[in-house]
Amino acid sequence: KDSQNENENKNDDLATYGFLGYPVLQAADIIIYRSHLVPIGVDQLPHVELTREITRRFNYLYGDTFPVPKPILTEVPKLMGLDGRKMSKSYNNAIYLADDEETIRKKVSQMVTDIQRARRKDPGDPEVCNLFPLHPLYSSAEEVERIKRECPRAEIGCVECKKILMKNLLAKLAPVQEKRRYYEDHPSLLQEIIENGNSRARGIASATMEQVREHMKI
Repeated sequence: KDSQNENENKNDDLATYGFLGYPVLQAADIIIYRSHLVPIGVDQLPHVELTREITRRFNYLYGDTFPVPKPILTEVPKLMGLDGRKMSKSYNNAIYLADDEETIRKKVSQMVTDIQRARRKDPGDPEVCNLFPLHPLYSSAEEVERIKRECPRAEIGCVECKKILMKNLLAKLAPVQEKRRYYEDHPSLLQEIIENGNSRARGIASATMEQVREHMKI
């Protein structure tokens, strides 16, 4: 079992099938739509690997039915939250796409960085900094290289580093937030997109289940 999930869920009730069977439900969500590639965070790798095992076992028992899905990881497969833990809504440590500029600036300014860097004149280490992984996503290559070069020499401080991220993060989120506001102002269009997506998904799932029943002879 994934050790991270084990630690995070150690207080959950393991006696219920709803909890124990959840990984199988996740696997079904993937294979019923015949997914070949699954975009995930690095913490979800164990779930995709379980899905691959289930898929291979099913195909072995009942014939070639499902494609064996492969995970896709981004350049930065895991982003930490404002407090250094996994970014999560349940931890209340996330930056949301709907956050306004003032909220984003406040959150970034409060982010944990290199906990070993107590003073501005102390050298930092981008490799262990909680903030730095956001830079390759939002900052230019030149800015990333500058931070990697100057932070270990204490030539740039955490405050300046955060200001660089704020500027780039706000610029990248602006068109996303604009489109979000557009759909909020056009709920019927949003509903149409959802209904079309649901219809397509139901069609794929129905065809998959027909094939499953045929292969299992049920």
